[in-house]
Amino acid sequence: MNKSGRVVPADLPRIEFAHWLMIDIDAGVRKLAEGACGSGIVARGKQHPPGPVGSRQGINDYTHWFADDVDMAGDYYGYDGPCPPWNDSIVHHYGFHVYALKLTRLDLPARFNLADLRRAIAGHVLAQAVCVGTYSMRAAG
Repeated sequence: MNKSGRVVPADLPRIEFAHWLMIDIDAGVRKLAEGACGSGIVARGKQHPPGPVGSRQGINDYTHWFADDVDMAGDYYGYDGPCPPWNDSIVHHYGFHVYALKLTRLDLPARFNLADLRRAIAGHVLAQAVCVGTYSMRAAG
């Protein structure tokens, strides 16, 4: 990734990467202001990112991505946005998933990841929606 003179091939298998996990959002919350839950990646991760009253945020996949980097390793809570490799040959797709649950609070520890979240909501989803955006670091053309 990100090596001069190399391009990430379009047929390289891709992985799911969680950029943000937020739970226990009050049903009355209708929107989040731009930047309200943090902006930019913070070395070693954001420890207490802001969010709607009562909400909690889990660790995103930058936690594992930077695990072996002495300067960046840490628990990455909150939103850390799109940052595809600048030498990737494809446009990346980012899905924002929202779930309406039968529960008002999930039984999860303070440090939870996407797998934990999926297990906790299983059997409790009333409705769901997804909005997909695209992004690339490569110039068009």
